Amino acid sequence: MIKTFPKIHLIAVAGISLVVGSALVLSPSADVEAKRMTIDLDLHQESGKATDVPEQPVADANKAAPDAAPDSIPRENGEAPSSPDQATAAAPEQPAPPAEPALEWTEMDVESGDTLSTLFNEAGFNDGLMLSVIHGDGDAEKLQHLYVGETLAFGTSPDGELEKVRLERNRLESLVIERTDDGYAGEIVMREPEPRVAFASGEIEGSLYLAGKEAGLDDRITMELAGIYGWDIDFVYDVRKGDTFEVVYEELYLDDEKIDNGKIIAARFVNRGREVIALHYTDSNGESDYYTPDGDSMRKAFLRTPINARVSSPFNLQRRHPVLDVVRPHEGTDYAAPTGTPIKAAGDGRVSFAGWKGGYGRTVVLSHGDNITTLYAHMSKLGKGINSGTRVEQGQTIGYVGASGMVTGAHLHYEFRVNGVARNSRTIDLPEANPVPESEMARFKAATQQQIAQLNTLGEGFRQIAMAEEAVADEEQQ
Repeated sequence: MIKTFPKIHLIAVAGISLVVGSALVLSPSADVEAKRMTIDLDLHQESGKATDVPEQPVADANKAAPDAAPDSIPRENGEAPSSPDQATAAAPEQPAPPAEPALEWTEMDVESGDTLSTLFNEAGFNDGLMLSVIHGDGDAEKLQHLYVGETLAFGTSPDGELEKVRLERNRLESLVIERTDDGYAGEIVMREPEPRVAFASGEIEGSLYLAGKEAGLDDRITMELAGIYGWDIDFVYDVRKGDTFEVVYEELYLDDEKIDNGKIIAARFVNRGREVIALHYTDSNGESDYYTPDGDSMRKAFLRTPINARVSSPFNLQRRHPVLDVVRPHEGTDYAAPTGTPIKAAGDGRVSFAGWKGGYGRTVVLSHGDNITTLYAHMSKLGKGINSGTRVEQGQTIGYVGASGMVTGAHLHYEFRVNGVARNSRTIDLPEANPVPESEMARFKAATQQQIAQLNTLGEGFRQIAMAEEAVADEEQQ
């Protein structure tokens, strides 16, 4: 049986169909547009307002459609035929809940000499209220710890009640305390900056530091780059003019403004014609490190040098001693540096000696396993907590450069011994750190594929621009 509908329903359906049809024709992508626009096709919502045309009683609609089929005529029992519009009467619109009144904020910069009490009093609140706030739930008690440069804000209602306290530690961290039915409760709110990919490339003329400056890198990224390659390259002696680097790294943005640099994502360094690519990878246990594209660790079990300084006296078994003026083997490498320069542990190990050691002066000796020991002499003082038996990690500060013992000036004397025999730390093949395990290799390849593509694509584009600029410069000179 064919059912007929009042004209008003036909008009509504036709209007909606036209809107839907237009949306589908104009839509460039269903997936994208579905998130930007939704069209309600239900004509019988509780509001009863599917279209802008006012709803009519069924009797009026029947009069407007005299040619309607018999089903639209009232039945013999006097009941009007049921219709969706009649079955669901128009429900009255519910009034929206009243909006909470806006808070009035008072902001204060924490300055030297300020206390929480003075700031509360300055904002018009007494110490009793202050105690209620800091004794609240959650992180509220952390409000007691103020530092110069932070911003403290008080949010009050129109009737003067303290509803919120916000302490902005920095642009990323805030302590927010709100008034509740049971008092006050606070929580730490952290904002996550947006990482954006950045690229830099440079050619070394004098040093990596100066080349990094020329490429627009800040000191931290340049030092991180040196740290990634520091196990393979001595940046004081191994770097040559014409060596190049390319680095893909993160820039961190907040509210569309750059606030800092993030980590290095991928890097390429060409040293004396040898190319080494480093890729950042976080394994399934959440541990992050840098690896070659084949999954070998960029790290070695030992640092090539425990200090960033120039060599003042190399490893030399036939050296004439500068104080005694006799030929005495120099079984280590001396690095000249100002007194107080930090000295790093070359590898993980245990302190086997820490104290005064004859002509060596203040000395630390580390045992690393595999019958390898390292010695650090002539210190001005030992690092905090460095005692015999202490475990240390690679890169940890174990002491500071000095001139203790039989020396002519401040420097670090560093020895590397295998089975008790002194070896040249600058030329010996250092043992590798663990590579990506075979069970993790498929995940590693999938994760680093995009990094390699970014490095290659951005690097190629950068090189083409540089070549074009050189061509233009040559043309202008001619």
